Amino acid sequence: MKVRASLKALKQKPGSSVVRRHGSTVVINKTNPQWKARQG
Repeated sequence: MKVRASLKALKQKPGSSVVRRHGSTVVINKTNPQWKARQG
């Protein structure tokens, strides 16, 4: 699992969505599940 520090770069990728989970912001991508990020 690759985790990138920058959320801004990942949320502009196609198929990505920003989700709040347990108080932290998570970026997940359905088309490329390799692109994940977590902040907070």
